Amino acid sequence: MQLTSSKTITMDVVEQYMRDNQITVKGSNPPRPVLDMAEVTWPQRIVDSLRRQNFLKPTCIQAQGWPCALSGRDMVGIAQTGSGKTLAYILPAFVHIDKHYARRHAGPIALVLAPTRELAQQIQAVSQEFDYHRSVCLFGGAPKGPQVRDCRRMNPSIVIATPGRLIDLMETGVVTLTNVSYLVLDEADRMLDMGFEPQIRQIIARIPTERQTLMWSATWPKEVRSLAEDFLKDYIQVNIGALQLTANHNITQIIDVCEDSEKLPKLFQLLGEIKQESENNKTIIFAETKRKVDDVTRQLRAHGVKTLCIHGDKSQQERDWVLKQFRDGHGTTTLVATDVAARGLDVDDVNYVVNFDYPNNSEDYVHRIGRTGRRDRRGTAYTFFTRANGKQANDLIQVLREASQQINPKLIQLAQMSRGQGGNSRRRYGNPMGGAGGNFGGGYHQRRFNGSSNGFGDHQGHRTNGYGGGPMYGGGAPKRRYEPYGRN
Repeated sequence: MQLTSSKTITMDVVEQYMRDNQITVKGSNPPRPVLDMAEVTWPQRIVDSLRRQNFLKPTCIQAQGWPCALSGRDMVGIAQTGSGKTLAYILPAFVHIDKHYARRHAGPIALVLAPTRELAQQIQAVSQEFDYHRSVCLFGGAPKGPQVRDCRRMNPSIVIATPGRLIDLMETGVVTLTNVSYLVLDEADRMLDMGFEPQIRQIIARIPTERQTLMWSATWPKEVRSLAEDFLKDYIQVNIGALQLTANHNITQIIDVCEDSEKLPKLFQLLGEIKQESENNKTIIFAETKRKVDDVTRQLRAHGVKTLCIHGDKSQQERDWVLKQFRDGHGTTTLVATDVAARGLDVDDVNYVVNFDYPNNSEDYVHRIGRTGRRDRRGTAYTFFTRANGKQANDLIQVLREASQQINPKLIQLAQMSRGQGGNSRRRYGNPMGGAGGNFGGGYHQRRFNGSSNGFGDHQGHRTNGYGGGPMYGGGAPKRRYEPYGRN
């Protein structure tokens, strides 16, 4: 597949585009990004599908990812969630299959590995929107029978799978990978976090070495770098945004340093304000364990909040039903979930994310809050951060600073404690978890979005009342507002 030349696009224009969008490319002789859809000569069926979807301009990861993938080179693509990574590799997969279509009867030509069934199903949905090549989706937590029948009946060109179920079907002879020449590892960092490295290595050992391999991720930890060095050859690395761990800059991040016992009352108050703004605001609440998800769901329902929940113990049928209800906005706009929904949950109009429990690492934090602010929309993420999370305060501060977010002074104090700086622990624990007066008046959450009375809006402009007892936050106000700094 050739890129169409354009006299109007000079190297100066390309370099300015890369600077403006923080596109960093490493590797030998990388192709330049495509700035316009007309620069890529797609097959007509893809062109027609893009037109039907009113797809006018590539995202940054697509602009640089398409020419890299179409060149046949191995590559690593790093970009935030919701940036269009799926389309960045699935369209070149179609083109690759076209080139090798004569040997399709020997087994699938393209393989996409994903960490969760939700992400795998989302990838297949994107693939099917183009109605181009047959695909099957293989994942655990569902009966094998229908998936086995799909594999045998359809003779798919593309297999989209989670590692465990794919290995099951490989060992029973249902799926063979000897014909795969286009391999995609999507959300590679998440797969490693979930302990899939042995399965990934087992799968790749069954794939011919003469292949094109593409790894896609939102972060670039050392474990992913090691995997890339082991399985990619002379690869191009594409990074969209800062090279360190970053969050979507369209998301306003609010960190509430509080006691664990305060989280549930604060959640009730926060949801009340969100619904007061609009009954249609979609909100995802993340809890760390399945048991906590069930408990928070019960508490919210008892409090009169219509709530759905999703976690790994739910059947596939129930999970699909919950996601459809939440996506369509039928019955409820509030979803409580474990990290099963942190990646691959394709709901573009989520307005708010609440981290009821802070995750085990900052990468998961970035993915969780990335459920909002998708496709250039704006969003808000609230996080309850307790002293038990103190060891992760430094990493979180780095993410906040990179995104130009104001930082809760209590979070800075917790970070200092985790580094063992100054004072005795009792005194320092008392201060960050304490009241909001004095030092915090006129501080971080002077930020009242849009300057509106409901406290939420388009993230532009802020109230001038701080936490020193101003009327917006309790000091004599007829209605108490949600207080990210807490009050004693």
